[in-house]
This record gives sequence, C-alpha cells and structure tokens, in this order.
Amino acid sequence: PKYFEAVMLVCFGLGWPISILKSWRTKYVRGKSVGFMLIISMGYLAGIASKLCDTHLLDNEFNHVTWLYVLNLLFVLTDLGLYYCYRNNHEPPEVGKTPSA
Repeated sequence: PKYFEAVMLVCFGLGWPISILKSWRTKYVRGKSVGFMLIISMGYLAGIASKLCDTHLLDNEFNHVTWLYVLNLLFVLTDLGLYYCYRNNHEPPEVGKTPSA
C-alpha cells in the first residue's frame, strides 16, 4: 500500500520541474496561481507531518515516502519563489512571430 502512495507522489511531482523550467526559461509566470501553490504546499506539509507522527517513527523506522513529500514541497516552493521573482515581467515574444507596427 505505501508503494501506491509513492507512485502518486511521483506522478504529482513530475509536473513541478516542468513548470519551474518553463518559468526559468521564459521569466514569465502569468496564469500561475499563488493560492493553488499555497494549498498544495499545505497538503505536502500535512503529508510530512503525518509521516513524522506515524508510530513507525517511534520505532526508529523512517518512512522513505516522506522524502517524496519533502521533494515535492521544495519543487512547489521553488515555483512559488520564481513567481514572486518574475510576477511583474511582460510576456515574452513568441518565437517566429514578428511584432506588429
């Protein structure tokens, strides 16, 4: 059962590096939702808290799925940081498109 949770976290987490790379390359973040990223961050924090409060922690058995929550949280926080860095930037011109006069 914990393998399913790990697969879910990997699938959810795959989109964040793509989003980060797009923001980094274009320096443009219009359309991103700060509220959404904060809600996702709270969910990952709750997942981390759940794993840390798990009874296995008392037995010194660390649940490795916790690292997936941490990694995904770091991705979301990075994307959020890029949002604040680039939020006032104008949309980049499209490649191959000539500006109108």
